[in-house]
Amino acid sequence: MHEFLVEITTTVPECTPEEEVDSRRAAEAVRARELAAAGRLARLWRPVGELRSIGVWRAADEEELHEKVLGTLPLRPWMTLTVTALESHPNDPARS
Repeated sequence: MHEFLVEITTTVPECTPEEEVDSRRAAEAVRARELAAAGRLARLWRPVGELRSIGVWRAADEEELHEKVLGTLPLRPWMTLTVTALESHPNDPARS
């Protein structure tokens, strides 16, 4: 399993009914918990004062990440993603 740093900005289209936004956000929270339980979502942060998130996600490769992990998020149609593949650093404190 490879790790990816994913920056996500979600922009709700204008004129989207508030009920749809609320429904998708609730479903997004459920799906995020499912992906975390499955080991696909390792960590998730929101930069202070910003409406975006930064997370460490896991998948076999970038194609699987997009199709079977991020692609399953209810808010995905409204997301802009920046994906960076990660590899272990020799000086990572977690390695020792």
